[in-house]
Amino acid sequence: MKNVFKYLLAAFAITVVATSCKKDENRITYEGGTSPVLSSTVATNIPLAFTTKDQRAIKISWTNPDYKFTTGLSSHDVSYLVEIDTTGSNFTNPNRKVISISNDMSLDITQNDFNDYLLNQLQLNSTMNHNIEIRVKSTLDNNSAPLYSNVLKLIARPYPIPPKVAPPASGELYLVGNATNGGWNNPVPVPSQKFTKLSPTLFTITVSLIGGGSYLMLPVNGDWSVKFGGAGSGNNSNNVNGDDFKNGGSDLLAPTVSGNYKIDVDFQRGKFTVTKL
Repeated sequence: MKNVFKYLLAAFAITVVATSCKKDENRITYEGGTSPVLSSTVATNIPLAFTTKDQRAIKISWTNPDYKFTTGLSSHDVSYLVEIDTTGSNFTNPNRKVISISNDMSLDITQNDFNDYLLNQLQLNSTMNHNIEIRVKSTLDNNSAPLYSNVLKLIARPYPIPPKVAPPASGELYLVGNATNGGWNNPVPVPSQKFTKLSPTLFTITVSLIGGGSYLMLPVNGDWSVKFGGAGSGNNSNNVNGDDFKNGGSDLLAPTVSGNYKIDVDFQRGKFTVTKL
């Protein structure tokens, strides 16, 4: 009986080892890939002009990264990020343009769109040429296994366009609301709640804000007929650190912490920023 038990135990051990080996053989592991090779229709200068804004600025294409697993080439969806930045920033600029693409391996950009990336995203001057870099990052599921392409080095000069939000005809801008010391009383106290005009499209103010309050911007002190506020769907729906704005927009929510803040209002880009001092 003991011998029979020994034989059964040995057979069981062999079965476990065989099963374990089979599981190891079936385990799928990542073996690597090849960095995409990026190319474009433009050799040096990207054509940009208002008169041809609907035409192509550049088309970029890249090769398949050929992600490999022990089972062969990946059947997973591959995602791509096209990054556009200025030379020297090494793609760390928080204002760089990032475009998400799934599965496709090319991107066609009009002059209108590329010009918008340069002016409103990268905030580049339209009076001079700029050195631009473009690369592609490929990833698998959950942003895993990143691979980076070569970097295209190009030159571009954005053309000026009308501001996204028409600047105040008065040439002035005032802050009103219960986030300010003057409350919703209109006219507002000056000069404490009057913006400084830096250019026809750029205004700035340093002001004490009451945490959690709301505010608007007025082009004429004492007049409610025109106001600038949030571009969102409802009052206080904005990002308190800065967001898009529009003529006739909704109430803007101030940061939760009371204190001194610098507010910059850029009519060219249609954006404002709020910085704690």
